[in-house]
Formats: sequence, structure tokens, C-alpha cells
Amino acid sequence: MVTLKDVARRAGVSITTVSLVLNGKGNISEETRRRVLAAAEELRYHPNAHARHLRKRRTYTIGVFIAALGGLFYEEILEGIHKVILQTDYELVICPETRSISRILSNRQVDAAIVFDVKIPSDLLISLAWKNFPIVVLDRYIEADHVFPLLIDNPGGIRQVFQHLYSQGVRKLAFVAGAADSFDNAERQQAFLKEARAHGLEVRLYQGDFTEASGYRIARQILTSGDVPEAIVCANDQMAIGCLHMLQEGGLRVPQDVALVGFDDIPVARYLRPSLTTVRVSRTDWGARAVAGLIEFLDRGTPFSAERIPAHLVVRESSLRGRNAK
Repeated sequence: MVTLKDVARRAGVSITTVSLVLNGKGNISEETRRRVLAAAEELRYHPNAHARHLRKRRTYTIGVFIAALGGLFYEEILEGIHKVILQTDYELVICPETRSISRILSNRQVDAAIVFDVKIPSDLLISLAWKNFPIVVLDRYIEADHVFPLLIDNPGGIRQVFQHLYSQGVRKLAFVAGAADSFDNAERQQAFLKEARAHGLEVRLYQGDFTEASGYRIARQILTSGDVPEAIVCANDQMAIGCLHMLQEGGLRVPQDVALVGFDDIPVARYLRPSLTTVRVSRTDWGARAVAGLIEFLDRGTPFSAERIPAHLVVRESSLRGRNAK
């Protein structure tokens, strides 16, 4: 293996001079710099990245800890992270749910972490985070030094949903909640109930789990009760799709008989019949902002921006009632 000593011998300079040139440091003459670079190229010298990282006590690796690899939701977040990483000298380690997560975090095998897995205890994250090991959480709010929540504007998105339905005269509402351990679900549910109370309305609440199957089951429960609301709001699009299938099978028209709204704006939402009104969040931007903020903090000490990821109502056919319906 070619070493700095070999390059120094070929260029006729000291090892220190070679090191300074290759690291872009020191007051080295242009002629010497060219000679060293030419020698390194002739010998095909490549710096030992592992040794360099050991000297700097850095791995130049970002760890992403997510609950699962499957599904467009996670894929788009990872795409945003990957696009930023490609523009840097950092590497990326993706860790889906495994028993090694605590070991990877505790042994500092990465320089920083992005966490989207509720099974990783908050207490563990708080105990590990420090200025040289910042952690971004996408799935919870933690108030602690060097733990940075980067969250969706769930309340803002849900308020838009409520106002959209209320402005059309909708007063009889149902909300289909997602997984009970989900921070996003809790915020969406609480924001919707708060808006309803502020307008003097009651909301029928149903517990789902973010799957199409749970949406289908709950819609069947609603139909069986014989008391169909004017609008059903689901905490994500998957449950809204399940609701839509069951409502149509039960002979109800969406939106004429019951309006339907989801959250996330997954790609299939626009192609449903009727197309699904939902709340759009740029998951690629979410991932990009998370990793870009971490790298800026690691490299320059730039304060991490914890502004919420914007959420925007996308009105389509499934929520347009009365004269607005197509």
C-alpha cells in the first residue's frame, strides 16, 4: 500500500509537506504543491479515510433509524436524506428496526442520528445526545440539549381540513385516528377535536391503526350503526382509502352522501375515484432538512432550525359537497 512516506520520497520533500499539501494547509509554494500532487497521482496514493477519521474522532457517517424500510412514506424521507448526503463527504447508514440499534447508538458508530422509530426510548436518546452527537427526532417532541425535533405542522394542516368542511356547512363529523403510539396521530386528533369544540361541534372518534384494513373496518362499523356523518376525516390516506372502499361497497356516494378527507397526500390519492382530498407534506424536503441541519451543526456549529414542515390542504373531489361537488 502506498504511504505518505512513498509520496514524500518521490516528490523529494518531507512527509509533513506532503500532509500539508494533501490537506490544503500550510504556506507551500505552488511549484512544491504541484510536485507533491503529481507524485501522489503517479503512485495512485489515496488517503486512509479510516485513519483520518480516527485522528479526528469522527466517522463522517449519519445514522437513520426508522421503523421499517417498506412504504412510500419512508422511501420519500430517505430520498430527501440521500440527495443531501450525495453532496457531502458523509456516508449514510440506514437502520430499520433491529436489536442492534441501541448498540450502534451507544457505541457512537455514527456522528449523528435521525430517528423515526417510536420503539427507541426517549430516555436513551436524551442520555446519548451531546454537542458532538446531535440527534434529530421526526416522530416525537423532546425538549433536551442536542435533541432536535423536526416535526410536521399537523395542527396547521388539520385546521385547514376543518375550515374547508365547516365552510361547506358540514356539522356532523367523524374522525378516524391512527396508531395510538403515534405523535403525529395525537397532534392531528387533538387539533381536530379542539377546532370542533371551538365551533360548538361534537366529533365521533374511532380508533384505527393507519392501515387500509382499519379504515375499511371502521367504515363498516359506521354503516352498520345507521348513523352516517356528513364527513369522515382520517389521520392518514391509507385509512381514508379503506373507508372509501367500504363506503362505496355499502352503496354510499362520496362526497354526495359523505365527504372524506385523508392526510399525507400519497401518490395514489389523486388517482382514486373520487380523487382524495388530503393534506400534503413534502417528505423529501423533511428528510433533506433533517440531514442538512445535522451536518451544518456538526461541521460549523450552526444552530439547528426546528421550524415545522409545512402542511397544505389539497382539495379534490372527495370533499366537495353540494354545489361544489363535481
